[in-house]
Amino acid sequence: MARRSDVQQDPRIAGDPDPYPLDGFAPASAASRTAPRRRGWSGGGGRWLVWTGRVILWALIVVILVNGIRAPLERLTGSEQPTATPSGTATSGFPVTQAVAFANQFAAVYLNYDANNLQQRAERLRPFLPEGADEQFGWNGYGRMSAGAIQFAGIEVIDDHNARVTVSYQSGGTRGLLSVPVYYDNGEFVLSAQPALLPAPGPAGLPQLPDPDRDSATEAELRPQLEGFFKAYAAGNQVDLQRYVANGVTVTGFNGEFSLAELKDVVVPPGGADSRKVTAIVVWAVTSGGSAATASPSQDPAAQPAGLEQAYQLTIEKQGGKWFVRDIQGANRSVG
Repeated sequence: MARRSDVQQDPRIAGDPDPYPLDGFAPASAASRTAPRRRGWSGGGGRWLVWTGRVILWALIVVILVNGIRAPLERLTGSEQPTATPSGTATSGFPVTQAVAFANQFAAVYLNYDANNLQQRAERLRPFLPEGADEQFGWNGYGRMSAGAIQFAGIEVIDDHNARVTVSYQSGGTRGLLSVPVYYDNGEFVLSAQPALLPAPGPAGLPQLPDPDRDSATEAELRPQLEGFFKAYAAGNQVDLQRYVANGVTVTGFNGEFSLAELKDVVVPPGGADSRKVTAIVVWAVTSGGSAATASPSQDPAAQPAGLEQAYQLTIEKQGGKWFVRDIQGANRSVG
């Protein structure tokens, strides 16, 4: 009986379709070894779908990255319109505070003139004017003007050296504006051109309010209490004030600068039984020197005590059946 050879065929011999058979399986028959067989790509059509999906995913990632990088680059290179800077806002090293002070001082000199004091005005203007400028800076030397209440109204910073400062003023019964062009360099200012007078806006139209609802009974109850409070408030006597203010409250008075001439009106709206917001119209008596008025036999109107009508809002609370002041401040409009 012939023995089967133990020598294995080299698996790399051409024509062997399966050079590495799995263990436990018999080798292919001779017929099958001699017939050539086309080998397909391992994985078949499923692997094509996987690779196609990967290509699409990477393409999306590239698009996202490109757009994410391009947007900030466009902003940096100025492809988008820059945000406008509001007028009156300093966007550079221009010293706004100092320019405002310079313009206010200039306006106080420029807007006050008198034909009888030409030289005095010229001397006061000199520190503001550029070299070679007219010493009166456009005034012809006639007439007179007196202006006051000069206040900063606005500024437009043009660049690191130039700005237009607007100041408001009052002359007689007129309010106005003065536009002051200034130039700045190395810590110093000078007028860069002639100033310009401009009209100031008129008063706003205040809407009329309906008459408030009033609690007449509480008003009558409160009037004697509030008269005593305002007399003590004018005198600033803390002992007397404690008789009219709520427990734990301290109110500082005027220390005799005024005296109560009249409690003109008390307006108490309907409300809670223990707390109300009350409006009181008070007339203070005061002399021109700011001291409390005293009787004077003089018939000169300027020597008579002045009367100033004021409006106050008081918060009052009822404690032990009696009303006391919790807080006092200036009155305000509730609507409108």
